[in-house]
Amino acid sequence: MKSVRSSLRYLLADLIGEDEGEPPFLPVGLPDAAAPAVSEGIHLLMEYQGAGYAQLYVDRIKRFVRRSNVDAVTLSEIAQLLAARMAYEDPIRIAQLKLLDLATRRSGGGHEIDDLRRFRLDELIGVLPQALADSLLAGFEQIGWLGRRRLTVRFSTRSRLRIRRLRLMAGLRRWRLQSVRYAEERAWAERWLHMIARALDKQPAAVHAVIATATMIQGQGDIYRQGLADWHAIIDGLAKPTFDGVLPMSDLAAAIAEARGAAMPDPRQAALKRAIAQIRARALDAGPNSHAAE
Repeated sequence: MKSVRSSLRYLLADLIGEDEGEPPFLPVGLPDAAAPAVSEGIHLLMEYQGAGYAQLYVDRIKRFVRRSNVDAVTLSEIAQLLAARMAYEDPIRIAQLKLLDLATRRSGGGHEIDDLRRFRLDELIGVLPQALADSLLAGFEQIGWLGRRRLTVRFSTRSRLRIRRLRLMAGLRRWRLQSVRYAEERAWAERWLHMIARALDKQPAAVHAVIATATMIQGQGDIYRQGLADWHAIIDGLAKPTFDGVLPMSDLAAAIAEARGAAMPDPRQAALKRAIAQIRARALDAGPNSHAAE
């Protein structure tokens, strides 16, 4: 199975015309029990973007290796969720997956299934290099399309023309790291990792709850934007002020779980904001007796 996956990865690289380079080594000091998760993340990101991107993943994991309060289970959890978020599902990735599916079917069967995805206009433009995207975003914003326009895109390999279109889209991988979307994802990943580090220092009991918030952000379109906005609301309203020592929260993990339970598909975030306000009010009423994080 491993050799088949490797062969398919190289075939995918050939389809979109890119050389992946050599994968990075596992971090020195990584516990044996965490090695499978990190190794899987490296292979995923090699397929997704290439060796340099996989190295960035390893460098991010290194921050938590050999910390006395980070065990193999925690490292594995961070590794799995970080890889999933770094392999975010933009139109380039969906095109890559369709080409990989085509390679799989050519190697051993399977049926063609068209993939219809609904995107926000700014999301489609966001895969372009920053300089080009900025001018397009400004133009569409002036005519009021950015917040309202939704486009359905068909990802298909049913004809040579459609396969060629997928290859062109997947080929944008060359410029992905200069795109608007990547800049947003990079900022999010760094902040998530920073919040994990702060939880380890300030409130270790909440570490797994903070790590798990990565699962709030998935997919594309309005679902993705909603999850991202909800994540920032919880971090800004509960986690960060707790770590800063201005919110005396004795059980941040429970607070995060309560807030996540209140999150709904509502762009106004009414229920979530109300829940966060109530949680904050209870913590502040409790005062010093709540054992605020030092």
